[in-house]
Amino acid sequence: MIDFSAFLALANTPLDAFAPKSTSIEGNQQEASIALFTSADGKVEIGVWECTPGRFTADRSASSEFCHFISGKLEMTHADGSKAQLGAGDAIALPLGWKGEWRVIEQVRKLYVIVQG
Repeated sequence: MIDFSAFLALANTPLDAFAPKSTSIEGNQQEASIALFTSADGKVEIGVWECTPGRFTADRSASSEFCHFISGKLEMTHADGSKAQLGAGDAIALPLGWKGEWRVIEQVRKLYVIVQG
């Protein structure tokens, strides 16, 4: 029998404690998250993540990621210089190998799905 996992009330899902964001380059950002599901082989993780305003670098060399933004506002700059403005209700797929920068304008919360290489 298949076990269906449901993730409800994501805007209010409690997270682990906030801690400094290691790739922050502006704003002394803090981040918090919680994993809601991890596949048996450890290659897929679904969770909720939140980050305070500022700027940070991101590198998806070892994984791809799908993000659905629950709240907040941000701007993403891709390695080629193109930009995307995103906010609550928006979603984006970051393919394996994606690199860029995130500028969090208003504290952001997202549902994420990360798939390892």
